[in-house]
Amino acid sequence: VQLVESGGGLVQAGGSLRLSCAASGRSFSNYAMGWFRQAPGKEREFVATLIWSGGTAYYSDSIKGRFTISRDNAKNTVYLQMNSLKPEDTAVYYCAATPWGSPYTSSRGVGYWGKGTLVTVSS
Repeated sequence: VQLVESGGGLVQAGGSLRLSCAASGRSFSNYAMGWFRQAPGKEREFVATLIWSGGTAYYSDSIKGRFTISRDNAKNTVYLQMNSLKPEDTAVYYCAATPWGSPYTSSRGVGYWGKGTLVTVSS
């Protein structure tokens, strides 16, 4: 199983980035696919997730209204569109696949992780 992130980089505050996560190696129809992030010196935290079958999305309060999670079923890819970025959004963003029955907003429930992509927002 592989989750491969791309799209990170350096952006000024107020700018936008779109992260991608390409999933392969198994069916994720019974998973939630989403994103966590980890800032320097902080714990990994939930950002957003999308139930693969059905399409229900969940967001953390800190990014609600600014970030949008979406998917492309044909490409087995999940995206995170990040708008109105703030310096406090600076972190390594990890793609995560969480199986049904596990808590979607907890890193302890994640079954598969990507290696992460760095997002840096300058002020």
